Amino acid sequence: MAAVDDFDDVDALALFDFHESRAGVRGLVESGVTTVPPPFLAPAAWNSSPAATEALVAPTVDLSLPRSQAVALVGAAARSCGLFQVTNHGVPPGTVESALSAVRAFNEQPLASRSAYYSVSTAGPAIYTTVPIPARNAGQPANAPLLPWRDTIVLRFGHGESHLDHLPAACLDALLEYHRSLTVLGKMIAGLLSEALGVGTEQLDRAVQVEATLMQCHYYPPCPQPERVVGSRVHTDGDLFTVVAQDGVGGLQVRLDGHGDTWVDVVPVTGALIVNIGDVLKVVSNDDYKSVEHRVVVKSTQEARVSIALFFNPGKCGDSDFFGPLAELVTQQRPARYRSLTWPELLRYRKQLGHARPSLDKFKVNLN
Repeated sequence: MAAVDDFDDVDALALFDFHESRAGVRGLVESGVTTVPPPFLAPAAWNSSPAATEALVAPTVDLSLPRSQAVALVGAAARSCGLFQVTNHGVPPGTVESALSAVRAFNEQPLASRSAYYSVSTAGPAIYTTVPIPARNAGQPANAPLLPWRDTIVLRFGHGESHLDHLPAACLDALLEYHRSLTVLGKMIAGLLSEALGVGTEQLDRAVQVEATLMQCHYYPPCPQPERVVGSRVHTDGDLFTVVAQDGVGGLQVRLDGHGDTWVDVVPVTGALIVNIGDVLKVVSNDDYKSVEHRVVVKSTQEARVSIALFFNPGKCGDSDFFGPLAELVTQQRPARYRSLTWPELLRYRKQLGHARPSLDKFKVNLN
């Protein structure tokens, strides 16, 4: 890769050419690249952590169980590792498979068909692009771009479905049906998580208004040098919780307490959806629930991976909408661990950090 001093002349041109092609990462694979282009080369520090040496079958919650049992299992998983999978969740298997297949089909259609939808900007209710990784992480030069080895369809909800018609109908229809089904499931999960905190089924939604406002549909093409790229950086999610559907290729990894700097593969389970806790819920639960660190690694030189992440964010998201540890969870024995904050304030701080660790320090209360 070119020296940092040469960035403006070399790397910026490579980044410009990549976006101008409107072909995405998939286009690089179609062109027959055998080495990773400079904008995608991850700094050595990013890939220095030991590779995953073990697999995790995430705690499973069968949502057809009696409610008391489901609540207990959800609470235990949220407290122990911040991640669990749900089965018998009520979302038709065909709905999940149709959504994953639609994302794959969109990305694997001929270049001339998909390039019309490509956008350099990441703004808008419906976009198809390669979203850059913030240039603020340790080991990354401040002015150097870094692109993940993935192409993404981003859908933002809240302004009506008519604002999302930039994508082809075959793809959009499947994703909208998936969103409708997952919204129902998300409300159920929010109730279980709230009840497991001991504050009643409605209190979590009442405090922050849980809404499925952001969907990211990721396509990770095969890579000629998987060890030199990142699928996603190390991060926690900033929301309340995220529901993830993935195919069987694998690549999602988590860093769990007691494992040091070792990563653990999250094994794909047919028919299950993954739920991981985000930073907002960590704050609201007063550190009772864990916000799990995770990343995606590209593993295959031959096979593409597809996943869909639906983020359940606070609907109360204005500059005057404060949230903090729920009052019922603050006692003399367990005082508030965080001050009150707003969703925009949290997002600004995460942007400032580039999602680097730890993302909640600014809001912690000094208990000493």
